[in-house]
Amino acid sequence: MKRLTALVALAALSLLSACGEKPQTMGGVKQDAAPFSGVGSAFSDAQWKQRDRASWESHLKARTQQGQNDYNRMN
Repeated sequence: MKRLTALVALAALSLLSACGEKPQTMGGVKQDAAPFSGVGSAFSDAQWKQRDRASWESHLKARTQQGQNDYNRMN
């Protein structure tokens, strides 16, 4: 009787473990536009020109060097 109970419990556990797994796909959020195309005037810098890749890269580089680099920020 204990053997049957253990077998039923093992079968139920194996069936339930398969239900909780989410699919692991490589898909993420697919963007329709390039990152430098902008989101509108409300969230952009006044000196940055939308849809200008060089301007976007220069602003991103300046932001990285000035605000996110701890060596430059703390010293």
